[in-house]
Amino acid sequence: MRSGVLLPVILPAFTPLRPHLAQGSQGHSSSDIDRLFRSLIEEPLSALDDDVPHDELPVIVIDALDECGGLRHDASEKQDLQSLLRTLKRWIQVDHLKRLKMVITSRPEGRITFTDLIRIHEIPSGINVRPRDSASEDIRTLLKSRLESMGMKGTLIEKALDYLVPRAAGIFIWATTVANFLKRNPEGRFAMLKRDNGKGLTILYSLYSVIVKASFEHDLEEEEIRAVVSVMGAMIFAKQPLDDNVLIMLPEVKILGSDADNLGLIKKGLMSVIYPGPVLRFHHQSFEDFLLSPSFLQYHPELSAIQDQVHHERQLTVLCLRTLVSSKLHFNMCSLESSIVKNMDIQVAAKTTIPPLVSYSCQFWADHLVHTPSDETLMEAVKFMMYEKLLFWMEAMSLLGKTYEGSLILRRALAWKVCL
Repeated sequence: MRSGVLLPVILPAFTPLRPHLAQGSQGHSSSDIDRLFRSLIEEPLSALDDDVPHDELPVIVIDALDECGGLRHDASEKQDLQSLLRTLKRWIQVDHLKRLKMVITSRPEGRITFTDLIRIHEIPSGINVRPRDSASEDIRTLLKSRLESMGMKGTLIEKALDYLVPRAAGIFIWATTVANFLKRNPEGRFAMLKRDNGKGLTILYSLYSVIVKASFEHDLEEEEIRAVVSVMGAMIFAKQPLDDNVLIMLPEVKILGSDADNLGLIKKGLMSVIYPGPVLRFHHQSFEDFLLSPSFLQYHPELSAIQDQVHHERQLTVLCLRTLVSSKLHFNMCSLESSIVKNMDIQVAAKTTIPPLVSYSCQFWADHLVHTPSDETLMEAVKFMMYEKLLFWMEAMSLLGKTYEGSLILRRALAWKVCL
C-alpha cells in the first residue's frame, strides 16, 4: 500500500531561505515565516480536492528543525524559530490539513516543544544505541566502504570498525566526519582518535576537538593564529557564505604571505568539516555550535578569539565600508548602454559584472555596523558613503534586485548613529 506522495519541496527549516527573501537577513519580521509557509505549503495543499485518496496525499518533510534560525547568537533568528513553531502547531490543528502527513526531524532541544499534538518517534543515539541495531549497521557499512577506498589494510579495517561504530553512537554526521578526517592519513589519524580521551565532551564535540588539534598540529605563529581566527570568525558571523576572493580581503588574512592560496592553511587543516571549493562553508551546524561553545574555549584557548563577535563584526564592517567608499562602487555598475533594458538582461548583467564583495557589502554593511562600537574611522566612512556614494549604492541595490531592502538598511544605519 502506498504511504503517500512525498512533496517535491523538502524544507530545511527555512534556514537557507533567509538571506534571499523579501526583507533581507535581519530586516524582515518573524511573521514572514508564516507568510512563506502559507504561500509555499499551506495554500497549495488547501486547494486539494477532498476526494483525493488518503494514500495519494502529499507528505511534507521539514528536516533539521533544530537548525532553523541559523546562528544561535542572533536574536532575530531565534524569533524565527518561535514563529515557525507557532505556525506548525496551528497547522496540525486545522481540520482540512490534519489529513496530510508532516514529518519533522530535529535533535531533541528544550526550545522545541509540541506537547501532545504530534507523535514522537525517537531514533536512538548515544548510550541508547545497541551494537547491532539498523543505525549501527548502516554506519558500519558506510565506514567499511570509506576505509577500503582509502587503502587501509584489511586487518586494521575490522579493528577500526569495532572501535569507530560504537563511538558513532548512531550519529551519521559523526561517521561521515570521521571518514573525512581519516582520509588524509588513515592509520596515523586512527591512532590519534584512539589516544583521545575527550572527557567531559559529547561524542561529536570530542571528534571536533581532535580535528581542530590535528588541523593545527604544529605550533602556529601569532600572525597565523590571527588569520585562522579571522577567517573562521567571518565564516560564522557573515550573513551568507563568502568566497575566497572576499575572505582574502580580511586584513588579518593577508599577513599569511604572498602565496596564491592564502586560505590554504585552513582549507587543508579543516578539510574534514568544510565543503571543498571556492566558498568556505562548514559541513554541519554542529561544528559551528562547537566553535561557539564553552567546551571549545576550554580545549582550544589559543583560538578563543573565534568567539569574539564584536571583533568579527567590526572586521566585516570595515571590509564592507572600505569596498563601498572605494572605486569598486561606481556609476553604471553594469555598463548598461540604455535605460530601457529587459529585467532578465539586468539580472544577468548584475550577476556577471558586480563582484561578490561589492554585492555582499551593498546588502549587509548595516547588519554588521549595528553590532560594531563607533569610532572616528567608521563614522568618516559612513559619512562618505552617505554623501558621496549613496546614489551609486541605490543603483547597485536596484541591479541586484534588492531595492525594497534599501530603506531597511538605512534605518539600521540610522539606529547605529542614534546609539552613539
